[in-house]
Amino acid sequence: MSILSVVLPAYNEEQMVGKTCRVLHEVLSGAGISYELVLVNDGSKDNTWNEILKAGEKDPNILGVHFSRNFGKEAAVFAGLAQASGDAVAVMDCDLQHPAETLIEMYQKWKEGYEVIEGVKKSRGEESFLHKESAGFFYGIMSKATKVDMQNASDFKMMDRKVVNSILSLTERNMFFRATSSWVGYKTTYVEFEVHEREAGESKWSTWSLIKYAFTNIVAFTTAPLQFVTVGGGICFGCSLIMIIYSLIQYFRGQAIEGYTTTILLLLLIGSAIMLSLGVIGYYLAKIYEEVKHRPRYIVSQIVRGNKDVTGSVRHDV
Repeated sequence: MSILSVVLPAYNEEQMVGKTCRVLHEVLSGAGISYELVLVNDGSKDNTWNEILKAGEKDPNILGVHFSRNFGKEAAVFAGLAQASGDAVAVMDCDLQHPAETLIEMYQKWKEGYEVIEGVKKSRGEESFLHKESAGFFYGIMSKATKVDMQNASDFKMMDRKVVNSILSLTERNMFFRATSSWVGYKTTYVEFEVHEREAGESKWSTWSLIKYAFTNIVAFTTAPLQFVTVGGGICFGCSLIMIIYSLIQYFRGQAIEGYTTTILLLLLIGSAIMLSLGVIGYYLAKIYEEVKHRPRYIVSQIVRGNKDVTGSVRHDV
């Protein structure tokens, strides 16, 4: 019988872990689907890990993975994929904003032969205008990089075992799961879902963390910012040519140019462009440095299946 593994990254989700496990058990068992829940505690500062242990005592199908510290959501997703043993593997948020019932529809699509079932948001929910526009800009860049429409993409998806193995075979340290699952290809279909409101706890994403997350993933997946540097340099060069031609024309006409303000503005413009360009290039160099060190994406300190400690069977990140 086929087994469905559901990967659930968790950071400070003590209020939701128990309910999420109960809801998934009811939905999947009710549909006759054999399942495994892989909950990854991403260095939570609250009692999330204790709640995972309590849930494991009630349900032997729960696999708890405990990080030595906080490594971030992307690392938690890949740790969950590495530990999942199912024939199909789904990834969803631990706060139930991704509806559990949609897993049944995804599972049926997988049984029909689809290898990647993408969860697509019907709408972005109640978000500020600035947040929606920023998200649209970010996913526009990622869509061009992956050649796949990611405007309403999410981490909520289901993949065949061969797709998971392909993703895990990629060796880079800095990976963007949402884009990588599209980049690997395979037979893909889409399932729409409505984003549910969070029932308890608070969102872990501030505006600054979202900006940082977006920029980090853009750099990790595409060289577009470097192209912007090239374009910016071309624009500055074009402006310089225009100013040179204008200055020469005025010179040969015998018309003196005071030019002090213009000179200062040009110096500030070019200096700013250079510093910005160096910053972008420096960020890429930092990512190269991280890749060269070849440190693991995460460190697992403990792993528990049901109520049994099986830390010795950890599939280590390589």
